[in-house]
Amino acid sequence: MSRLFGSVRSRATLGATLVVAVALVAAGAAVLLSLRANLTGEAGTRAERSAQAVASELAARIPLDKLSGLDAEDVPVQIVDADGVLLAASEDLERISGTGTAEVTPAPTRSGADDDRDREDDDRDDDSGRSGDDESLEPGEIAQGASYTNGTATIDGDTEDYRFAAVEVETPDRGRLTVHAGSPLAAEHSAVGTALTAMLIGFPLLLGVVAGVTWLVTGRALRPVEGIRREMAAITASEDLRRRVPEPATHDEIARLARTTNATLAALEASVERQRSFVADASHELRSPIASLRTQLEVAAAHPELLDLDGAVEDTVRLQNLAGDLLLLARLDAGERPVGTRVDLAALAREEAAGREGVTVEAEPVEVSGSRGQLGRVLANLLDNAERHARERITVTVRREGGEAVVGVADDGEGVAEADRERIFERFVRLDAARSRDDGGAGLGLAIARDVAVRHGGTLTVGATPAGGALFELRLPLAGAGRGAPRA
Repeated sequence: MSRLFGSVRSRATLGATLVVAVALVAAGAAVLLSLRANLTGEAGTRAERSAQAVASELAARIPLDKLSGLDAEDVPVQIVDADGVLLAASEDLERISGTGTAEVTPAPTRSGADDDRDREDDDRDDDSGRSGDDESLEPGEIAQGASYTNGTATIDGDTEDYRFAAVEVETPDRGRLTVHAGSPLAAEHSAVGTALTAMLIGFPLLLGVVAGVTWLVTGRALRPVEGIRREMAAITASEDLRRRVPEPATHDEIARLARTTNATLAALEASVERQRSFVADASHELRSPIASLRTQLEVAAAHPELLDLDGAVEDTVRLQNLAGDLLLLARLDAGERPVGTRVDLAALAREEAAGREGVTVEAEPVEVSGSRGQLGRVLANLLDNAERHARERITVTVRREGGEAVVGVADDGEGVAEADRERIFERFVRLDAARSRDDGGAGLGLAIARDVAVRHGGTLTVGATPAGGALFELRLPLAGAGRGAPRA
């Protein structure tokens, strides 16, 4: 069962079919009950009219054997007195139930003298033959409304269900009489049976149509999802991140899913390409000092007197620095969260500038939240970069600007061309191709500085000084500011 309904398509079809089935059953039951009630009400109305007609004749003192209502076909009629004694009934009535009087043969007719005595007794006693709860009627008056019951009657050998109406009439000569008249329920049974048969045939067909349409519509709606799934499976198998999933030419949720998936694939492709480029560049950068160091050691092993100890130490230090930069970048890429301690940027700037020639610090006390070690690395990298390009002077400024701390590192060099002001923050980028690796570094300092700034919720940009040199500005949220939380 779990495999049968394991797909969205099958579950949607089953759910829609069940909902429609419940709705159809409820609606069908309501229709049948309403139809039955209406037809039964109509039969009761017809029975009441027949009873009223007979009661009108009785009120007009028409003898029992002259009543026209007793001759009507398919309309069983009974007339009973206040004691429930049957006085008259339809000629062809053979059996009856549901009226409270099962008799179909009237009692023997009494003599006129007896009738006169009864009328005299009635005149002396107004309550004769009536209960205290009966409606008070004047002679010749018919009671308003009727009471209804369901029962059966056999007329000329045919037994059918009937709706009976009972109407009371106060006759001038016989006192309170009750007329029971019936109307056949055959039409009601036929109509209800026909409607039920139509429902039993039509409902399954309608449910089949609903299930089929839901299956087709759901399949058509989910077809792009299956295309996305197949393409994602193919991309996973081929490891070709240049491929993209098909995007439906619609504006629904599935189209947005496809666009988001392609955007994710594009970001993943860029990340993988960046990682591959990083690994290739890192390998290239590591190869040079390692090869140089190996060469010097091999020469020293063959000719100890030719050992360039200073060069070996320099290559080892360069290799150590490069390994440290790569390790820091790896930690930043892994989402290392900086420690949220208070750091005085003014004190940090003076500390990093100490011992460097031509560096001037103009700073006011400003505190930010973050890692002192990483922020010190940012300032050190900016100062190293400024020293490589400055002619004579480097100026470090620390100030407060709104809710931010701004650290500026300016030099009096040639500056950075506007077209290169974003590219210099890429990893392993050197703007001067002729610059040696020893002088220009590995091209990781500015990339590390910007990554650290971003991790601290800030920015690092480069512009130009009024004299034309480069101006690097580090902006960080002040400690306790609204956006001062370091980014994960």
